[in-house]
Amino acid sequence: MSVAFRRESDEEHLEPKFELPIPPGPNLVTPRGLELTRAKVTEVEAAVAAATDDEERTRLQRELRYWNTRAATAELAPAPAEDEVGIGSMVTIRLNGRTRTLTIVGHDEADPAHDRIAYAAPLARALMGAMAGEMVAFGGKADAVEVVEVG
Repeated sequence: MSVAFRRESDEEHLEPKFELPIPPGPNLVTPRGLELTRAKVTEVEAAVAAATDDEERTRLQRELRYWNTRAATAELAPAPAEDEVGIGSMVTIRLNGRTRTLTIVGHDEADPAHDRIAYAAPLARALMGAMAGEMVAFGGKADAVEVVEVG
């Protein structure tokens, strides 16, 4: 029989299961982000213990490895200088004529829909170190973003 017609198992044609990707660089977090990470570990541990399906348990165990790694590597970001944008800062900006208030947070705490952006996001990187009243370059334009207020 030709090799083309042999199949060892159904498993060999499945997509490989990789670990969840961990963002590169240090795992800087805010105090809120650290608490959220610890809560997620507890939540996923409970889900693993309650899982009855082997496939679901395997998926949850992979997720748990991710959150355990994130909890173990979490570093509280140093508090930014007063009136300077840094991790944990709430900053009001004016971009393209629109005013927005953003909070700069760690990767796992980021939620752009709720104006929480990761410190590694391009806009956050452009704002880091700026102070109220400054104009910063963004998107290839000098003076593209006005820092209105830093809290």
